[in-house]
Amino acid sequence: MGKPLYKRILLKLSGEALAGSKGFGLDTETINQIAVQIKEVIRMDVQVAIVVGGGNFWRGRSGESMDRTTADYMGMMATVINGLALQDALENIDVITRVQTAIEMRQIAEPYIRRRAVRHLEKNRVVIFAAGTGNPYFSTDTTAALRAAEIEAEVILLAKKVDAVYDKDPNQNDDACKFDDVSYIEILNRGLKVMDSTATSLCMDNKIPIKVFGLDDPGNIKKAVLGKSLGTYIHS
Repeated sequence: MGKPLYKRILLKLSGEALAGSKGFGLDTETINQIAVQIKEVIRMDVQVAIVVGGGNFWRGRSGESMDRTTADYMGMMATVINGLALQDALENIDVITRVQTAIEMRQIAEPYIRRRAVRHLEKNRVVIFAAGTGNPYFSTDTTAALRAAEIEAEVILLAKKVDAVYDKDPNQNDDACKFDDVSYIEILNRGLKVMDSTATSLCMDNKIPIKVFGLDDPGNIKKAVLGKSLGTYIHS
């Protein structure tokens, strides 16, 4: 099996990844496959925290004529839907999971409390962080960077529909160049669309490495935890 490279990870899942080939909403088969991969990682005695996006339902920039703050709060609600769906899939395969939200909604999830989150992780429970940071104008990428710093995660595993970082969109450009290894500052200087600049800067300031990879291969989360060569590694 190999020895895991990390003891505590933060897995960032985009909303689009949860939609699978459907492109919108939730794809049950995809979510179940992700849950199985997470269970395999837990079995290696790795502590797993997750931040979920909401782009499969709503993006703040989708509401062009809408107040930005209102649109962003709607996006936060979408991440809660995704978090609950992932929690259900994990608990169906006997993985104890807690959803913590940055916006209080006691009937369905715990409020985000850093010490409680860390305690759950120490008990090998999966913790899903939903509702972003609880503030408009901040993306779930920034949430991932912030929560990773707060819980002292050793790495952010950035699971996307694209398998690595490229100098241009590989879906629209056949000559797109893939990066195996790149620095935070190059990401910022070249304006590479990996994470937004706030998230990238936060990772750089706190020396949190980022591993970007695709979810097309059902074993990629486990491979990333084992330190296998895949995707793009972003570091100082």
